[in-house]
Amino acid sequence: MRKLPLFCLAIAGASVLAGALSAKDRPNILFAFADDWGRYAGAYADVDGPGTVNDILSTPNIDRVAEEGVLFNNAFVTSPSCTPCRSSLLSGQYFFRTGRGAILQGAIWDESIPVFPLMLRDSGYHIGKLYKVWSPGEVRDAPYGAQEYGFETKGPSFNAFSQVATKMVEDGKTVAEAKAALLGHVEEEFKGFLDAQPEDAPFLFWFGPTNVHRKWIQGSGKKLWGLEPDDLEGKMPSFLPDVHTIREDFADYLGEAMAFDAGLGVLMKELEKRGELDNTLIVVSGDHGAPGFPRGKCNLYDFGTHVALMARWGNGKIPSGRVVDDFVNLMDLCPTFLEAGGVEIPPVMTGKSVLDVMTSDKEGQVDDSRTWVVTGRERHVGDAREGFKPYPQRAIRTKDFLYIVNFEPDRWPMGMPGQVTAESIPDTDTLTNETFVAYSDIDASPTKAWMVENRKDPEYKKQWELGFGKRPGRELYVVSEDPDQVENVAESPAYKEIVEKLDGELMEELTHAEDPRVTEDPVPFENSPFTDAVERRKKGAKGKKK
Repeated sequence: MRKLPLFCLAIAGASVLAGALSAKDRPNILFAFADDWGRYAGAYADVDGPGTVNDILSTPNIDRVAEEGVLFNNAFVTSPSCTPCRSSLLSGQYFFRTGRGAILQGAIWDESIPVFPLMLRDSGYHIGKLYKVWSPGEVRDAPYGAQEYGFETKGPSFNAFSQVATKMVEDGKTVAEAKAALLGHVEEEFKGFLDAQPEDAPFLFWFGPTNVHRKWIQGSGKKLWGLEPDDLEGKMPSFLPDVHTIREDFADYLGEAMAFDAGLGVLMKELEKRGELDNTLIVVSGDHGAPGFPRGKCNLYDFGTHVALMARWGNGKIPSGRVVDDFVNLMDLCPTFLEAGGVEIPPVMTGKSVLDVMTSDKEGQVDDSRTWVVTGRERHVGDAREGFKPYPQRAIRTKDFLYIVNFEPDRWPMGMPGQVTAESIPDTDTLTNETFVAYSDIDASPTKAWMVENRKDPEYKKQWELGFGKRPGRELYVVSEDPDQVENVAESPAYKEIVEKLDGELMEELTHAEDPRVTEDPVPFENSPFTDAVERRKKGAKGKKK
């Protein structure tokens, strides 16, 4: 297993290597990072072969990045929840090392933890962002804000793409006109940022739309993007009922991914117009899997943690047309950006730069040490379980296996049943639109409502239990034979040695990385300030739950 250097959290700042690089040698960096976007792009249809949901998807701009650069086949998030994932990505560390950045509600950023945007800024980069970077309530993304440079424009929100576009169409605009209005806002913001760029400074721009996050308009996948829901028949993962309602919901989700692709296209077109495209390192990814679908967001199965990742850097700096199988954890992007920008990587970071893999001319497995990733989770929605308790999990994913440890199997993984009892079913419309009626770690959705309504049907009993039921302390899935990860073989005698081996490797890495879940007693995630933060939040500011 790869050993990573580990030192104390506090460092006295970053040593900058930028002096050794001229401005023209330091690339611009465009990071396109979509909320709740899993491993969905047309480029993956060729990698995975026919019969997957990517068959119906059209993402020409994302595909261009992959075709003119490198496509990663095995990219995973550290945690399938927005704040811990982003805390990890920004800091280059496992989510559990970021203090209260490791949770969603009640998160507060520890200012002593170095983050790559500010380190690049301090080395001379012109930095900016559009839409979300990291904002769990106590907002820390102000340094990235467009308003700092005085160019934040007014316009329709791309973050509510299907809602705004649908309303525009209802008010008389064509679909094309509605899309153009939303994309025009993206264009104006990016132009303003580039116009403010000092002549001798490279830029870092974070494009972080949240439109792929719920809630989107039902039927928008077909209305806005021409996606036929029933074209997904026979292609849905086996843990989801293959019925029209759920296919439509997933088609709408894919439509939002296509909107994200269109936004990326606007940015690339502007760079091309200014002659800056080939001097820009473009990296595209997302913070976890699909929201509102069981076993997606907030789960350590591939449906929750496996994400798209592709990178382009022109003039041959990233050789084109390559697919690599190296396992990448998104915390590796932080040191990657620092290395590309000529900034020394602090030893506190547990991520490892993947720039060498990006710039290699090899395909398949490039770095022989990149054969696994560790993922985990503590708490998403604060009051999903009694006493504001988390659902602690850690997992190790290799080419052949996914091994998961559920530290508290008596707790509800997706939250308490709430109003959903054996005697009553809540109003379907209410459940569709109110995230926190029951099982609140699954976003409200037509899929969730349908599964609640049909949970007693024998045909869907197993899928219901897989999505909403309690789980054993250990889970093991043979990925090559069970890509949807629905047959747990952890207790099978045939896999006893595999379980012991993977458990040992997982615990070794968690111990080495000083995961409080396995190194501290009492475990801080179980107690104050994590639980107190949720209580204060419930009594105080009415921040949006996610």
